[in-house]
Amino acid sequence: MIKKKSRNEARLIRHKRVRNNIYGTSSIPRLNVFRSNMHIYAQIIDDDKGETLVSASSIDKELKLKNGSNVEAAKQVGELIAKRALAKNIEKVVFDRGGYLYHGRVKALAEAARAAGLKF
Repeated sequence: MIKKKSRNEARLIRHKRVRNNIYGTSSIPRLNVFRSNMHIYAQIIDDDKGETLVSASSIDKELKLKNGSNVEAAKQVGELIAKRALAKNIEKVVFDRGGYLYHGRVKALAEAARAAGLKF
């Protein structure tokens, strides 16, 4: 009997495939997105050093969100990550959608970050 992979296992396989081509350096770090059922998280990572430079999520007290799992929350997280990145002189990033489709919350976060000044 063939066992069907869960959605998250399939996403992790897609993410590994995408990560073969995407690599964040200290000059152009990687903007990673993780989407859960309740919240959305974004972090800017320098893969050379293996450290997170900037992070933002719908859990942040600064945003004061009632619902962290909708498109509006994703837009606010995108604006916040861009604001924090620009404060640390990070203007250009490589976008890592984390194996998710570029649609809905992931797309809203990316477009809000672009509108707030990040280039990718």
